[in-house]
Formats: sequence, structure tokens, C-alpha cells
Amino acid sequence: MFIAMNRFQTVPGKGEEFERIWRERETYLDQVPGFVRFALLRGDSGEYISHSTWESRQAFEDWTQSEAFRKGHAQGSLMGVLAGPPQIGLFEAVLTQEAGEPSRG
Repeated sequence: MFIAMNRFQTVPGKGEEFERIWRERETYLDQVPGFVRFALLRGDSGEYISHSTWESRQAFEDWTQSEAFRKGHAQGSLMGVLAGPPQIGLFEAVLTQEAGEPSRG
């Protein structure tokens, strides 16, 4: 499992607009091999994280080179909504646990 996260800081008072832009855009993720799930997380003080889960790093990298990626990212400007550029984090899962599974340790 591979997880990609982008951390966004919105301009004060622009959180609802940021959420609206994300809610109204077409992601095209349902057409991408290896895509598992997406969540947009809202934190405190105008912070958001986009969290996407992939079957593998290769599936994520293939998506970043795809037409679906280009189409999804060509929609709606975040200019004036973000306080700065997003900060990306890329992670390989080393341990996972699903609901109902016993923990290992």
C-alpha cells in the first residue's frame, strides 16, 4: 500500500471555498488502475490534507503521468484561496491493520 498526502494551508476565511472547489471538481480517479481511496481531511486553523491510497507506488506514479491526472488538475484555480504551495508527503505502508483483525506485536 502506498499513500500520498498533500498538506494545504488556506487563507483565513477561505476554507469553505477550498472545500467547494474540491467538492465540485471531477477527479477521474475511478478510471485509474491501482487507486484505492481518497479523503480530503480538514484540520484546525485552515489546514487541509488530501489523502490518496494506492495499491503501489508504481500505480501512484503512473497516475501522475496520466491523462486522468492532467484533466483532474486542470480544473478550478486555488489562487487566492491557499496561503502557500501544498506540501507533499509520500509514504509506503510498513504495517496495516483492518477493523476486526487482531493487532500484531
